[in-house]
Amino acid sequence: MSDNQLDMGLLELDDDRRNDIMLDFSDPDFTEDGRDYWEHYRYEVEPGQELLRIDKYLVERIKGTSRNRIQNAAEAQCIRVNGRPVKSNYRVHPADIISVVMDRPRYENEIVAQDIPLDIVYEDDQVLVVNKPAGMCVHPGHGNYDGTLVNALAWYFKDMPNYDVTDPRMGLVHRIDKDTSGLLVVAKTPLAKTSLGIQFHDKTTKRQYIAVVWGEMKEPSGTVIGNIGRNPRDRLQMCVFPDGDQGKHAVTHYTTIENLAHVAVVRCQLETGRTHQIRVHMRHIGHPLFNDERYGGDQVLRGYRTSSYAAFIQNCFKLCPRQALHAKTLGFVHPVTHQQMDFDSPLPDDMAALIDRWRTYATALKLQ
Repeated sequence: MSDNQLDMGLLELDDDRRNDIMLDFSDPDFTEDGRDYWEHYRYEVEPGQELLRIDKYLVERIKGTSRNRIQNAAEAQCIRVNGRPVKSNYRVHPADIISVVMDRPRYENEIVAQDIPLDIVYEDDQVLVVNKPAGMCVHPGHGNYDGTLVNALAWYFKDMPNYDVTDPRMGLVHRIDKDTSGLLVVAKTPLAKTSLGIQFHDKTTKRQYIAVVWGEMKEPSGTVIGNIGRNPRDRLQMCVFPDGDQGKHAVTHYTTIENLAHVAVVRCQLETGRTHQIRVHMRHIGHPLFNDERYGGDQVLRGYRTSSYAAFIQNCFKLCPRQALHAKTLGFVHPVTHQQMDFDSPLPDDMAALIDRWRTYATALKLQ
């Protein structure tokens, strides 16, 4: 694999789009070799500009940065000239188009370290595996400037001199939605970030989710294949483009664990990792996630038109006041030891209580 295939990237949204789309649901600016990129800064070198190292050129233009940070970004292949990664000693020329890309959206404010408890599942000198609670955003962004996992990591690593929360060569390798709970891996070194990035890109990681969906599943297992892209009618939603002429290739495998009257508990395994993939694919096959407000799962979609049943559903919504989705397992090859690492997290209390409530209800129906 070439060096150009090792970097991962993200770009900022312009002001108009940022007002319309929350950061967790932002689109990448472009895709290359199966990866998403977001642009943080873009400059066109002025006519008459004398030859100057690109790290010096950028440090004079990016407020609040340092030459060391720019050099780190170049090492991570996040500094591009005319679309190609360059080293920090590259000398800029008039009319060069310089882009700075990252593996995350641009932080609008300086990251503040916050003493937020972390549920640490595993840690060594290369990686950290955390169990993120529902309700916590991964990255700071529009409407969520603090209280995020990145803020918590900044505090946790504050005494680790080699860890910089803004350094693209380390940090979070993947994301899950704000109201999805479960496992995430953090790279503590550039080596770990590169190794894990390759594994996610090559689809060799193991990621399984548990979901509660509306409607009983007719098949014990299945696969959903359908390109996912921004919904042209609602910019806060993603949707499936079955013809494959829009969006990005996406594959979700599912297995029915338990049918419970008007809902089902399913295990979903990701082959790809698109925004809202499980939520969108399950809705596409007629089974929206239970209490998924963005995709219509917060309505009574199966069952009876009685006041008692409506009250039961509202109680279920209160038990699990978010989409019923949990990133339960995560597996990858350790970047240094090359051993397979597999992690499992228990269902959070809200989802466990929801499933128990539906199991009791389904049992009672059978006894009638």
